[in-house]
Amino acid sequence: MARLAQTAGLTDIQQEILSTVRDFVDKEIIPVATELEHRDEYPQQIVDGLKELGLFGLMIPEEYGGLGESLLTYALCVEEIARGWMSVSGIINTHFIVAYMLKQHGTQEQKEYFLPRMALGEVRGAFSMSEPALGSDVSAISSKAVKDGDEYVLNGQKMWLTNGGTSTLVAVLVRSDEGHPEGTPPHKSMTTFLVEKEPGFGEVRPGLTIPGKIDKMGYKGVDTTELIMDGLRIPANRVLGGTTGRGFYQMMDGVEVGRVNVAARGCGVAQRAFELGVSYAQQRHTFGKQIAQHQAIQFKLAEMATKVEAAHAMMVNAARKKDSGERNDLEAGMAKYLASEYCKEVVEDAFRIHGGYGFSKEYEIERLYREAPMLLIGEGTAEIQKMIIGRRLLEEYRLQG
Repeated sequence: MARLAQTAGLTDIQQEILSTVRDFVDKEIIPVATELEHRDEYPQQIVDGLKELGLFGLMIPEEYGGLGESLLTYALCVEEIARGWMSVSGIINTHFIVAYMLKQHGTQEQKEYFLPRMALGEVRGAFSMSEPALGSDVSAISSKAVKDGDEYVLNGQKMWLTNGGTSTLVAVLVRSDEGHPEGTPPHKSMTTFLVEKEPGFGEVRPGLTIPGKIDKMGYKGVDTTELIMDGLRIPANRVLGGTTGRGFYQMMDGVEVGRVNVAARGCGVAQRAFELGVSYAQQRHTFGKQIAQHQAIQFKLAEMATKVEAAHAMMVNAARKKDSGERNDLEAGMAKYLASEYCKEVVEDAFRIHGGYGFSKEYEIERLYREAPMLLIGEGTAEIQKMIIGRRLLEEYRLQG
């Protein structure tokens, strides 16, 4: 099982962290994941365990109480967690993106106020870009902030907010025309606000409502919600970075590392699907022998394992590129696109290997079959990734003269 998706060049500390996370996944997540998922139950005990392991502060600098680890270390941990249950990796992903945005773009006061508590998991992050009518067109955001003295008044409706109910800090992207004259490009008139709130549903602070959870096909356990702002007043010192008009770039930076995270999730789910498929193929017998001995099944296993390896390699490359300080939107887009597509294919092949039993809720592959499609759209659809990849390739290979 451990032969696939190995990562060369890891330090002793990285290997120790991954070994600890892998043991936690095998002992604390996999045995209960399917039962909790079928009940759509928030995995509080698992989350408490992640806090104890320090994973909520994995990439937060040591000066703020975190472990100060790299994006690669985080992505490999996400891969392991998603192998156990993808929803759990979603719980820490949005938290991680907000912490990353604070680390990269926050004022010193904002870092000192939020990051130490985020490292402990006491403050839990979520981020919010999407709206009901805009899909992938971020420039069409209609939620708006209007300056009123030392505060901003926010109005609008946001959609697909992961950890909407359980989070206590939401990074929200809205329009802010103040200081930006008419005709300013949309991406230059957006601002990210750091919105603190109480956990739960309903009115979680004056002017801010989190309706109940959205009922989903898969990706259960983690709460996905809307966010409704109606006269929500936010002090000016909660503008991320202290200056309006930079929100689009801040969010895209966060989404870039989020795409590495989604690629890692795809790798983890695909690994688990391969493990289930190769195991079942050696237990099931037809025509007097294991189905693993049939050439058709061996071909499937060979294709599945190759896809797991390829996706893992691209995800690692994208993470290392970001860690080096280089631009990685091309590599992150490729990794997210390939890992999510291969994940879907590997899960479906494992489902086929299980035959009729794959359709039964008693078997884990049924859960994976419903979870994999979310990765096709999370952090940008395949079509969006292709647009990003295509544009970057034309930049790199632009003809001279």
